[in-house]
Amino acid sequence: MFQVGDYIVYGGHGVCQVKEIGLMKSSIDGQSRNCYTLVPCYSKETVIFTPVDNKKVIMRQIMTREEAEGLIDHMKEAEPLKISDEKRREQSYKDAMHTCEADQLVKMIKAIYQRSQRRTRQGKKATDSDSRYFKMAEDCLYGELALSLEIDKEKVGESIKSRIGNE
Repeated sequence: MFQVGDYIVYGGHGVCQVKEIGLMKSSIDGQSRNCYTLVPCYSKETVIFTPVDNKKVIMRQIMTREEAEGLIDHMKEAEPLKISDEKRREQSYKDAMHTCEADQLVKMIKAIYQRSQRRTRQGKKATDSDSRYFKMAEDCLYGELALSLEIDKEKVGESIKSRIGNE
């Protein structure tokens, strides 16, 4: 169980802070359940209420500084996300996002970046789907790295480049 003040990754909402833990009455069955009150770190106007024992949405502690630095150090060697069927490309992106795992986001970002580079060489633009999922993955990953490394989210990209070099 998380504690008040903890930073966690909460599904597609990204990094959230646990603001409260307490009983809430369910509108479905009238039962009281222990719930977290979460505030997304990069969307302060949003408040999320979720059961402590929620099995439908992934909740996990954010990376430690050491884990974040290790992830960055291994970004160059990370294999891009494998897309076995072009018709299922968007589903592959959704599946990677659903894991809420930083290494999967890195693989997805790499795959989309490489695909975008190929399309540019062919005189084509990035697809709307690729652009949308690239931004979503980058926002989630950079949000978590910013907190783990204790830097501004806007400076994460620079920090990665200075640590591993431009590619």
